[in-house]
Amino acid sequence: MHGDALCRRRRLDREDNMRMMRKLGVAALLSVLTIGAALADEVVYKASLQPSSEVPPTTSRGSGELKAMFDTSTKLLMWAGSFQGLSGPATMARFQGPAPVGQNAGVQIDAPLAKAPRGDIEGQATLTDAQINDLETGKWYFNIYTEQHKGGEIRGQLLPSPPAPH
Repeated sequence: MHGDALCRRRRLDREDNMRMMRKLGVAALLSVLTIGAALADEVVYKASLQPSSEVPPTTSRGSGELKAMFDTSTKLLMWAGSFQGLSGPATMARFQGPAPVGQNAGVQIDAPLAKAPRGDIEGQATLTDAQINDLETGKWYFNIYTEQHKGGEIRGQLLPSPPAPH
């Protein structure tokens, strides 16, 4: 009788352990789905800033890159990047649109930057619904100006960046 009770107790312990493991598995799955949903609210964009992207293209030796993160729930666009090799000090930087690659458009957001031939760019702005639509449809570009290139020296279209592999 003592042996039967011990076997029954071990079976119950195993069943309890399995129930606990199932609950933990469900909790882990819900956590992953919740984190995935939260991350889905952030879209990353990148722009490679090149003189050949200007309209018309420039002969500058400048280049740069910009990475922007858009939070769809708060409508906040945050950006950071760098530039180098400009013909002279940068005079201004701007997000512009709506325009596809190869066309010019108006100013959407002025971006503060170092007034030097090389430097860093960072900032943030809250977007309107119209701006969000243009950004999401690939109709925004980032432009850095100099005194020598008053129409822009380097430019890059903002394109969605594929998510990083996990």
